[in-house]
Amino acid sequence: MATANDDINLAQAAPVTTAPLQRHVFVCTGKSCQANNSQAVLETFWAQLAERGLLYGKRGQMDGTVIVTTCGSIGLCQCGPAVLVYPDGVWYYNVQPDDVAEIADSHLVNNQPVQRLLARHLPLPV
Repeated sequence: MATANDDINLAQAAPVTTAPLQRHVFVCTGKSCQANNSQAVLETFWAQLAERGLLYGKRGQMDGTVIVTTCGSIGLCQCGPAVLVYPDGVWYYNVQPDDVAEIADSHLVNNQPVQRLLARHLPLPV
């Protein structure tokens, strides 16, 4: 039996499905975080990661390894802007645009979460 998906070339329709992604950075742009300038944090992530050649997508490059998207909430509403790095299980709080370069270099390049901004770290199971 044919389905609607039979006619879709997924890689062509949604290139992200074949992208070399290693991490997904979620920047909360919910009401509380937005009131604390999360849009500037988001835009700084896009700029900093594009500058380093890491950003995947139309603001970066198709072989980028990090995708950055918005989300409604990651549960740190009273101490945002909040950022979640997946699959690392790292929640950052009170992130400011000036913190993004440190997160990019320390965490996304050198695999060392930024301790001073760390709200929670759920290590991956071994």
